[in-house]
Amino acid sequence: MSEPGSPWGVYRRLLGFARPYQTLLGIAAVGMLIEAAAAGAFAKLMEPVVDATFIEKDADLSILLPLAIVGLFVLRGIAGYLTDVNMARAGRGIARDMRVGVLGKYLRLPGMRFDSEPVPSMLVRLGSDSDQVAQAAIDAMKVMVQQSLQVIVMLGVMLYTSWQVTIAILIMAPPLAWVMDKVGKRYRRISHKIQESGAALMQSADQALGGQQEVKVYGAQEVELARYRTQADHHLKLSLKVESTRSISSAMVQLMGSIGLALLLFFAGREALAGRLTAGGFVTLMISMMAIIPSLKSLTNVQGMLQRGVASADRLFDVVDAPDEADTGTRTLERAQGLIEFRNVSARYEGQGAPALSDASFIARPGTVTAIVGRSGSGKSTLIKLIPRFYEVESGEILLDGHPLREYRLADLRRQIALVSQQVMLFDGSVAANIAYGEMEQAAPEQLDRAIRGANAMEFVERLPEGAMTSVGAKGGRLSGGQRQRVAIARAMLKDAPILILDEATAALDTESERLVQDALNRLMPDRTTLVIAHRLSTIEHADQVLVLDEGRIVERGTHTELLAKEGLYAHLHRMQFREPQ
Repeated sequence: MSEPGSPWGVYRRLLGFARPYQTLLGIAAVGMLIEAAAAGAFAKLMEPVVDATFIEKDADLSILLPLAIVGLFVLRGIAGYLTDVNMARAGRGIARDMRVGVLGKYLRLPGMRFDSEPVPSMLVRLGSDSDQVAQAAIDAMKVMVQQSLQVIVMLGVMLYTSWQVTIAILIMAPPLAWVMDKVGKRYRRISHKIQESGAALMQSADQALGGQQEVKVYGAQEVELARYRTQADHHLKLSLKVESTRSISSAMVQLMGSIGLALLLFFAGREALAGRLTAGGFVTLMISMMAIIPSLKSLTNVQGMLQRGVASADRLFDVVDAPDEADTGTRTLERAQGLIEFRNVSARYEGQGAPALSDASFIARPGTVTAIVGRSGSGKSTLIKLIPRFYEVESGEILLDGHPLREYRLADLRRQIALVSQQVMLFDGSVAANIAYGEMEQAAPEQLDRAIRGANAMEFVERLPEGAMTSVGAKGGRLSGGQRQRVAIARAMLKDAPILILDEATAALDTESERLVQDALNRLMPDRTTLVIAHRLSTIEHADQVLVLDEGRIVERGTHTELLAKEGLYAHLHRMQFREPQ
């Protein structure tokens, strides 16, 4: 019994993904059997071809035997087509299933996972790792079964033709098995390192290309290129190790094959002299032996494909086996009133010594605006990410309408929240599809129109070539920052959720765009529980309460006017932002 974490355990689990494709694989298996049988029949047919045509000079058989050979190769061609097509369908189907399954799993993982694993690494798992898995599960299996059948059939032909010669040659089997075992172990050591190196290589490129403006402005092209070259050199060394292993193992197999061929000639000669082997029998043995050598070479080379696939499967199973977001709540929630209460809440990022939020307590009531301010790194974003449960609290409790968040079903809880952040995420599609997004995609046209107008977005939407049906491009790249922000506000308006979270929604906008966005927000905020993170303190002067955070703690609270009068941290931040030039 193999352990789950062993290569065989991983591979056996991987084969479980082939179950939906059993019919295709069954047809392919029949095709491989026919292929191997046809190859064996061809080798055996060489015995009468040589003996009857060249020695006995039988005229009838000299016509029939070539026709039989043509028939065998037609049959083998049809069987090969069935094998290749059905194996390809199964392999690519498994790759698709793995991609879809792993992406679905990523979308169910806690927010902490996205802090610990960069997106380029996730893309490697979804891309090359999924392809390697398909190769391991199907392509490698095809080679192993196909070539193993070829070896077995040809050995059968050889034993039937002359068991004495065949047994003498089989003394090469133990050293060949030893070589293949050593090759497999070396491949396993290197394959996992190559996958990790590929992810690091992509991450380095993503960092340099994603921040190309900063790279150029600060003259860091050579720095980033040197970083990338170091990673590329490491990747190259690992790749060369794989190739050298493959080449050495292949050469060893060929060397043993040549020794086997020499043994064949020696023992076949002795059998011929004894009158137990005809010329045709010798040709059959020779052809069978020559067919076995490339099959053994293929079986050795497939080790690399198999081990890379197992290493990739291991990385994918690392994602698949990770625990989902905790969603044990049973309390249903149609529409919340929006009463949010934090009771002595603390939260900590994984691997961090100091908590990101400590002992936070406050109440945000329906129809009010709670502003959250503080220096960078003071815990503002952590606080609001706890409400939709992107992160979990370490201690304390958050209540919604008097019940702990954990008691609610996760989907019901998040249905109560609309989010507008500084970094607006738009998807490659139309303006309308980005507003009526997710569960809102069936929204009526008049609702969509009302949301666009309410967000002050109609001003630019009606000027677009196809209006609301115009594509926004990847990540909304065809729209300006202010336009993207208004699309996000329209999305929040259409959702009409009782809780609204604004994460520095106007921080990066010019004055005109800020005015339009702020006007849209003023229409969005009434009758909801609104929590606002703002760097620009001028945008929160009318908030019902302001929470001032410093080093993860709420150090001050009150209205804008009350906090200015206290002459504390808020007043200091306000003076820093609005001080007159000397």
